[in-house]
Amino acid sequence: MLEIERKFLVKSGAFKTEAFSLSEIKQGYLNSNPERAVRIRIKKNTGYLTIKGKSDESGTTRFEWEKEIEKEEAEALLKLCEPGVISKIRYEVKAGEHVYEVDEFFDENDGLVLAEIELNTSDEKFIRPNWLGEEVTGDVRYYNSQLSKNPFTLWKEN
Repeated sequence: MLEIERKFLVKSGAFKTEAFSLSEIKQGYLNSNPERAVRIRIKKNTGYLTIKGKSDESGTTRFEWEKEIEKEEAEALLKLCEPGVISKIRYEVKAGEHVYEVDEFFDENDGLVLAEIELNTSDEKFIRPNWLGEEVTGDVRYYNSQLSKNPFTLWKEN
């Protein structure tokens, strides 16, 4: 139940032509505390309840538990979520033996595009496509739970 992933900014839209799948995602947080975030997500016609634990020092590894739930249940639970529901399109892009999940955000996080890659070990080698930008693994500002509270469009650096 451990998730090992690295996260990157995306510097161009070239990934879209390489994507083999895309899906709209709507998600909110019943609890956005970094110690134990509880997320509700609707992806396509399926709901998900996910619990994520605190990341290790590098930001690459943390506990993750996910359960599929009915879409209607997820819709009801989204109404109970903290303010700041996230809307995004997820593109899946194969690169060597791995798949990048590239999220293009909308609404209050419009303009942000992030890529994540799940690994088997924290030091596993992987291909870095030319559209991949700066690594932001471990930068809590880019956690979806934090983007729901402090949206990208409100950042002073933006």
